[in-house]
Amino acid sequence: MRTLKEKIRQVACTDVPVLITGEAGSGKEAVAAELHRQSFVAGGPLVRVNCAAIAPGSFEDEFFGHAGARMGFLEAASGGTLFLDAVDELPLPLQAGLLRVLQDKEFRRGGEDNGHRISVRLVAATSRDLYELVRAGHFREDLYYRLNVIRIQAPTLRERKEDLPLLVDNFIHRLNYQLGMVIEGVAPGAMDLLMDYDWPCLLYTSDAADEARSV
Repeated sequence: MRTLKEKIRQVACTDVPVLITGEAGSGKEAVAAELHRQSFVAGGPLVRVNCAAIAPGSFEDEFFGHAGARMGFLEAASGGTLFLDAVDELPLPLQAGLLRVLQDKEFRRGGEDNGHRISVRLVAATSRDLYELVRAGHFREDLYYRLNVIRIQAPTLRERKEDLPLLVDNFIHRLNYQLGMVIEGVAPGAMDLLMDYDWPCLLYTSDAADEARSV
């Protein structure tokens, strides 16, 4: 985790896109939030987008907005950070549009002919192997290299089990504060169970993405 924090510190001061990789539940959103907090656009908005939860057919309006109707994610994030979680869920036509924004620093609302200049720090995250998706034809290779300028790997909990006692203490402190309780700790046997658990990843499935969209 110290290595991760140092990588975030080094990367935060740049304005290049960052790709955060790691299993579901490994804290990629927390990494993105810390990148924003330490960045030169920290005073601007942090717009979080779960690409897996966007209804099919509404990607264009959600990202670019529509003239006189709504503001898109790109415009809402102007002067700040746009965090695209589950970026692998972007459909190919929108991938092309996002690539143009990264190249030209400009976007066009639906129903308009004029472009609008944009200044946004882009951070993307995925739990999947993007390059395998490129090879399978599901993700644009040029966009992959645009997003993968700097990569940060979020470690799984099973790779840092020494953090478990600290995490347990933190949760107990929060519960005591929120619920007015006086929990002093956990039994040694309970901690042994936590340390022995293998903490498997939350496997990505298309069913999970469909369920997220329906919520």
